[in-house]
Amino acid sequence: MLIVPTSVIGNWQKEIDKFAPHLTTLIHHGSAREQDSKAFKKLCAGHDVLITSYTLARKDAKLLGALHWRRIVLDEAQNIKNPVAAQTKAILKLNADFRLALTGTPVENRLMDLWSIFNFLNPGYLGNQAQFRKTYELPVQRDNDPVQSTILKKLIQPFILRRLKTDKNIIKDLPDKIENKIYCNLSKEQASLYEVVVQDVVAQLEETDGIQRQGLMLSTLMKLKQICNHPMQFLQDGSAFTPERSNKLERIGDMLEEAMAQGDSVLVFTQFTEIGEHLNRYLAKEKHYKTHYLHGGTARTKREQMIADFQDPDTGPAVFILSLKAGGVGITLTAANHVFHFDRWWNPAVENQATDRAFRIGQQKNVFVHKFVTLGTLEERIDQMISDKQKMADSIVGNDESWLTKLDNQAFKELIALNKHSIMEN
Repeated sequence: MLIVPTSVIGNWQKEIDKFAPHLTTLIHHGSAREQDSKAFKKLCAGHDVLITSYTLARKDAKLLGALHWRRIVLDEAQNIKNPVAAQTKAILKLNADFRLALTGTPVENRLMDLWSIFNFLNPGYLGNQAQFRKTYELPVQRDNDPVQSTILKKLIQPFILRRLKTDKNIIKDLPDKIENKIYCNLSKEQASLYEVVVQDVVAQLEETDGIQRQGLMLSTLMKLKQICNHPMQFLQDGSAFTPERSNKLERIGDMLEEAMAQGDSVLVFTQFTEIGEHLNRYLAKEKHYKTHYLHGGTARTKREQMIADFQDPDTGPAVFILSLKAGGVGITLTAANHVFHFDRWWNPAVENQATDRAFRIGQQKNVFVHKFVTLGTLEERIDQMISDKQKMADSIVGNDESWLTKLDNQAFKELIALNKHSIMEN
């Protein structure tokens, strides 16, 4: 049984057909799926591989749990990183002779993610949750203890087959990944909106604490990132989505023009669905590019059709706009050799995983990764913090998305303060 994210069910079936055509696959998904236990058992007996989703592993736990599986494989195994989640608990109860977990990010947020995956693979090997937290998570994550970090690495080493795309001995034909930062200025309109939000939050910050303070900080970060993207996104007033109002939109327009003129296809990631929609409309209608837009609400059949169309070498260059969470894992989009991060996520693991839709086996060209950073704003400072944090994340420590709310009031004010020298003259 293969348990995978819904977005890659079709992809897995295609890969099996391609690389193991002798295996018969059964997709357990959708409203028409077999839910009678006897009929389901009979159906499974006639196939080699059952492919289902994480959601259904929880919903149909009784049905799937009634069978003894030869092997259970989890794709994007970070989906069971939370040991107390109902989804994780349901998967742990399944019976199998062999268990395999596939993931590029075994530690996404915290070291406990790793324990949770190992608890599926080899229950008890890393002790119980409390023991692991005391022996490894706190010393490694909080105190940067090199001894406990080394011990943990040695313990998990025999169970991990690690394949780095950058290792030329393993993959000789994968081209290079070239990353660059695209620095943009704020327009005067963006700067005035930014300043109003900052002044408002500085006034409120001293009067709130606990969960309220955390909520205020997160909503402020969100508002400021919206302003950095485009005034229209923050104002929500249906006003014009034009490059004159946002240097970021102007720059991506110019860079896409260059890429398309060279016949290159492009991926554009954003964490905001409304920006995805506006970019899609703007690039299709104003720039006349062939575009696709994939977000959390995209139906599976439409999603697979878009991917197939984009990957088809005969369809010509296109721009594929993806919502970071919906399009950031599992899918292969090697037709693109440019990746744009229109707005930045403050978890490097998530961002890198999205980039890897293009930078993966099958890629024939060098991949150019363009990360937009708005100067003089929190985007510039967060970018610097991420760069410093990445050095630590590359060892064994994860990247908790809520880390920015742990800053004290003064540090947070410094993070969001506007550097007026970076405002662009209209």
